[in-house]
Amino acid sequence: MNGTRLVFLTIAASLLLTLSTRAETRTETYKTIGDVKLGLTIQLPNGWKAEDKRPAIVFFFGGGWSSGTPRQFENQCRYLASRGMVAMCADYRVKSRHGVKAAACVADAKSALRWIRSNAAKLGIDPQRIAAAGGSAGEHLAAAIATLPGLDDPSDDKRVSCVPAALVLFNPALVLAPAKGADLSGFLSTATAERFGCEPAEISPLHHVKAGLPPTIIFHGKADTTVPYSSAELFAARMKAAGNRCELIGAEGQKHGYFNFRQNNNRYAFETLTAADEFLASLSWLKGEPTVEAYFAAHPPVPHGLPAQ
Repeated sequence: MNGTRLVFLTIAASLLLTLSTRAETRTETYKTIGDVKLGLTIQLPNGWKAEDKRPAIVFFFGGGWSSGTPRQFENQCRYLASRGMVAMCADYRVKSRHGVKAAACVADAKSALRWIRSNAAKLGIDPQRIAAAGGSAGEHLAAAIATLPGLDDPSDDKRVSCVPAALVLFNPALVLAPAKGADLSGFLSTATAERFGCEPAEISPLHHVKAGLPPTIIFHGKADTTVPYSSAELFAARMKAAGNRCELIGAEGQKHGYFNFRQNNNRYAFETLTAADEFLASLSWLKGEPTVEAYFAAHPPVPHGLPAQ
């Protein structure tokens, strides 16, 4: 009898954990260009109400402004929703599907943030607590909307700020034009106006660092051969010199995309998400200790076909 009761209680506790952390998923269109509808996949936490004023985060996928899928950060969104945030994955135009250049990607990202802020009451979020996040080119977009003064969509209501209140950056492209103190000649060989659709300095976050930018955390593999680790070091140093909070966490021996969830070996996905949780908690956006491993033990991550690294 005691053994049967113990099994029952274990199952009940597991079911309670699952129900208490289950998020509702909905989709919204934030922008329409011709016949292209750009959407947000939104994870609403358990107990969400439109009257809430929860912190929010929007992720932009990577892919060199040319490809990629909004599902890249599905697991991170699910987890952060379990912690009480409204977590979103944004679609945006890319070269392979829409024939656009990076400048158009920035315009879409700015539109997404403005739509989210304008619809804060509908989404149950605090318009002053919206973070931007993502990876590689997507994280360039997050940094770009926080720093770049131009590249807006002409149809946007510029009275609505597109600047996020925090940045969570995964191996971002932050230096896209020659800069003093940077030896990035190989990396910058493809950084051209032809590729970007504007002058490189116009789209380079480093070149627009100033005081008053959002608190930032950067995750970057020290063996990254796609986006050099030294570019993240330079950006972090420039941010701190301007009086901004910027934490850089370098991963020894890790390459580009090391933070992604994979078919196995999710050590770095767990580590980076735990550190991101702690960073958001330091802003008083989250409460309590991170629950990354417990959450994914109850809700196995979706690997999206990525191989073990």
